[in-house]
Amino acid sequence: MQDTLDNNTSVSLERREEAVKDFDEEEKITFEDNDGAESKEDGIMPPGRQSANRLHQTRSLRSVHSHKSYAGGDGYTCFTENDEPPSIPNGDTADRYLVTWDGDADPMNPRGITLLRRWIIVLIVSTSSLCVTCTSSLYTITYGQLIPEFNTNRLICTLGLSLYVAGLGTGPMMLSPLSEFFGRRPIYLCSFSFFVIFLIPCAVAQNIETMLIARFLDGFAGSAFLSVAGGTVGDMFAKHELSAPMMIYTAAPFVGPEIGPLIGGFIVENTTWRWCFYVLIIWAGLMLALIFLFVPETYHPVLLRNKAIRLRRVTGNPEWIAPIEKMSRSIAKTVLWSCIRPFQLLFFEPMCLNLCILSAILLGILYLFFGAFAEVFQNNHGFTISQLGCTFLGLFVGMLLGIASDPFWKRSYQKLVRRRETQGGEPGGSEPEFRLPPTIFGAFLVPIALFGFGWTTYPHVHWIVPIIFSAIFGTGVIWCYSGIFTFLVECYPVYAASALAANSFARSYFAAAFPLFGVQMYNNLGYQWATTLLAFLALAMAPFPILFYRFGKRLRGNSRFASA
Repeated sequence: MQDTLDNNTSVSLERREEAVKDFDEEEKITFEDNDGAESKEDGIMPPGRQSANRLHQTRSLRSVHSHKSYAGGDGYTCFTENDEPPSIPNGDTADRYLVTWDGDADPMNPRGITLLRRWIIVLIVSTSSLCVTCTSSLYTITYGQLIPEFNTNRLICTLGLSLYVAGLGTGPMMLSPLSEFFGRRPIYLCSFSFFVIFLIPCAVAQNIETMLIARFLDGFAGSAFLSVAGGTVGDMFAKHELSAPMMIYTAAPFVGPEIGPLIGGFIVENTTWRWCFYVLIIWAGLMLALIFLFVPETYHPVLLRNKAIRLRRVTGNPEWIAPIEKMSRSIAKTVLWSCIRPFQLLFFEPMCLNLCILSAILLGILYLFFGAFAEVFQNNHGFTISQLGCTFLGLFVGMLLGIASDPFWKRSYQKLVRRRETQGGEPGGSEPEFRLPPTIFGAFLVPIALFGFGWTTYPHVHWIVPIIFSAIFGTGVIWCYSGIFTFLVECYPVYAASALAANSFARSYFAAAFPLFGVQMYNNLGYQWATTLLAFLALAMAPFPILFYRFGKRLRGNSRFASA
């Protein structure tokens, strides 16, 4: 029996040595990346090629581990409890042919790309995200010309804003899971191409119906850059490098809505509303060209699949396999679960539900301001359309201040970690609740800013005062979001994508609904009491971050989704 096992092992090792020799004979291999750019390398190295003892290194390939979430050796592929775990025996037969990276030096590893090129990619996807969110709000500045031209009213025009934002909230439900099968680059190219295409009927529309339909489809297509693009940043940077590039990317969707009215105000004041969309077409077309030329595929499981395909072709050995090729999920099943699980979290997880409602109310108020600012500053202070666009600079500056305060909140987080260590916790260990302090302060800063804004909207009060309070509001919003996002990811690590999808869905649909009643509310209640009502609404949600900070650990212990 032992002799048989030894013979089988010897034969297996001989086959392995032959495969390595086949690679040594391949001096140069020309391969084509996912983005279509050809490059030449010394060949696709099997695991262990960089060591002098290739065979020993090959036997040390990482195997797939199983613990509720079955993580692939690439560190990205995740087999949830709804999938069949990969069947990989504990011997050294299957493990050695599981394709993984040869460190950052692997020519196909996106983390091996030069730092300059990685930052260029970050700036391209961030600017694309900025373009998508700018498109949502720039439309609001065209109401004055759309209403008489299309013989409609303000409420119907506002539907164009609401439908666009609804598209932004709906798109990630399908586009995010599709990127797990096809990679990020195909999703970018397809979705942004349709984003540019659907801007064209907006620009040439002859009736309001065309505008409304095209706006929804445009938002749906552009939503990829609010869901998938964050993964590209994570693909290229290790955890200790991630802070700065991720800050740039996450700031773009919040800065975009403030830039839209600023740009649109000057366009509409000097020409027709159609030029707003012509400018967007030019901008989006430029971004599409940059994506096509400079943004490669970065999704690790798909790249490892490409590497496995090359290894099988070059060596003639069909045993090489990538972790993603062992997944039992179908596209339909993945899309279905991506639509169901966010609602499971909203219905069964009180922490997820209340934090999503808080963030949804904040974004709803932000989009309501696109109508409210016009009422306040044009009626009270006689602002022109371009001056009205400039009033959003208060929100813009406030959000930049909120982003700039990130180092302060990092020090606060590290202080909590150190305190936990002194109390007997493991070194470097943390709790998800440690991410909530900025949300706690932001949740109370927002009502203060709203009360201040509301009761300074009198004609005899200088216009700069409500703008200052709007800046404070912007800072509070950023603080709330920064804590909520990181808390959801750490609280629901296995279901982080679903938790963020639930948050995105709630935010987008609140943001779609609020503008529909905002102007009527301001006209019926008055500027002061309408804003006060919003302040009380935000104040009602303010205690929840404090409660979750104090009792979150107990709630997580009773949850079937959260980490213990």
